[in-house]
Amino acid sequence: MDRFTALKRFSSAATTTTAPTLPTAVTTTTSTSSRRGGSRPRKTFSNVKITILCGLVTILVLRGTIGINHFFAIDATEARNRKLIEEANRIIAELRSDNDPSDEPSEPSINHNNTYSLGPKITNWDNTRKTWLEANPNFPNRVNGKARILLVTGSAPKPCDNSIGDHYLLKSIKNKIDYCRIHGIEIVYNMAHLDTELAGYWAKLPLIRKLMLSHPEIEWIWWMDSDAMFTDMVFEIPLSKYDHHNLVVHGYPDLFFDQKSWIALNTGSFLLRNCQWSLKLLDAWAPMGPKGRIRDEAGKILTANLKGRPAFEADDQSALIFLLISKKDEWMDKVFLENSYYLHGYWAELVDRYEEMIEKSHPGSGDERWPFVTHFVGCKPCGRYGDYPVERCLGGMERAFNFADNQTSLIFDDRESIPLNSRGPVNDIEMESFSCRPSWIS
Repeated sequence: MDRFTALKRFSSAATTTTAPTLPTAVTTTTSTSSRRGGSRPRKTFSNVKITILCGLVTILVLRGTIGINHFFAIDATEARNRKLIEEANRIIAELRSDNDPSDEPSEPSINHNNTYSLGPKITNWDNTRKTWLEANPNFPNRVNGKARILLVTGSAPKPCDNSIGDHYLLKSIKNKIDYCRIHGIEIVYNMAHLDTELAGYWAKLPLIRKLMLSHPEIEWIWWMDSDAMFTDMVFEIPLSKYDHHNLVVHGYPDLFFDQKSWIALNTGSFLLRNCQWSLKLLDAWAPMGPKGRIRDEAGKILTANLKGRPAFEADDQSALIFLLISKKDEWMDKVFLENSYYLHGYWAELVDRYEEMIEKSHPGSGDERWPFVTHFVGCKPCGRYGDYPVERCLGGMERAFNFADNQTSLIFDDRESIPLNSRGPVNDIEMESFSCRPSWIS
């Protein structure tokens, strides 16, 4: 230790003239160091030899235990793992860059500079469909003189927030299947999102388009919300009334043309003809639907232009009303606003009158005397929130289901001796003496 001294720190003045160096150990120049200077190189050389020898022994031992190739591959493997971890962290950071607190996978974003499209543009569907029908006579678009109808409905892919909601979804689909069996209508129940950008109210648009293109034999696509039920099991839609129209929707001309009300029509139940006009309508209708900024901004436009509309994101019903009003000359000549029967019936005005209807009327009219469809607008049996108390909604749905199911039971009881494949639609005459006592009446 007498041969080493600590290096003193540089003063602030010294730093201006001499570049500082790292602190090191220095040897003194005493006579003792001079006398021993010859032995120190030999000792250093011996230390180096010992170090090299130890290193060779270590390598030999490692080679005998794990293999020399694996030994030298450790660093490469660690470097590759570090790179993979960094890449994974980068991807996760990109996925979460929108500050979405949920754990659900991030869905692809769209380019807001481009107009949204449901799919490849189709311009000659009428001729294409006609050619297909001619080439496939086993799949006609009319059966027994009646246009083929496909009833389309569905619900979200995930289970309801409460089990009672799933229960009423099952009752609703049972109700629709019963009506379709009676009237020879085909039905599709969908639980998939064909386009994640058009979730919620808008999910019906890509589904309808897909079914049109994949089923050219279908003449009419009939969309019905999952919270709507048939309550006149005898009434049939008068399709001949719409020979010159492509869209049939429940609506009121005064609310539509004069007031521009956001409830002038209802898209919970409507018919769309399988034709080029309808594909063009869907293409014009969809661009307000992509979720996020587009839907939010479109909602502001709809609220500003439609009477009575609250401020919320764009919904399919408001968007259709706005489209038809703003481009009336282009679309309205093929649109039929139907209100002579209840293609859509507001449940709160109907469910408490079922007993009165049974006493004073009979099924087959489809109007206020015996509503064709009872639609539970504002009820969210599958969700957490709704515009009405859940008890009132579920009670109303139970009444509507029983009201219809009693009709169904009587219809099939009267026709049980007739083979299913030869049964035609039930008409008013068969039900002139209809009477039933719903299960909720003691």
